[in-house]
Amino acid sequence: MGIGVDVVDLERFAGVVEKTPAIVDRLFTKAEQTSAAGHQLPLMSLAGRFAVKEAVAKALGAPAGMEFHDCEVSNGGAPQVTITGTVAQVADELGVTHWHVSISHDGPVAIAYVIAEQR
Repeated sequence: MGIGVDVVDLERFAGVVEKTPAIVDRLFTKAEQTSAAGHQLPLMSLAGRFAVKEAVAKALGAPAGMEFHDCEVSNGGAPQVTITGTVAQVADELGVTHWHVSISHDGPVAIAYVIAEQR
């Protein structure tokens, strides 16, 4: 149904978070902000999760009105997305039934690829 990719410059992302710390809560659910052990995730991991959210939007055609909290990124091994609300509505309209997600971090960037599939 669609493919999305996004790259996040870690230095730029860190600057935004430093200037506006509240953006972390606007972009990520509490579950996304912490590891399975309950520790705050490093900025690099948050940048990767932000890249996934952007890639999901692109895979869906980047329609207006989608909320960041309606796409939750988890990583209990392979990264996964759980969609609700505005994102689920768009995915349902397009017939998306399955997601493939890949995140990578290297040097100054985090990158994510997302494939939205209809099975």
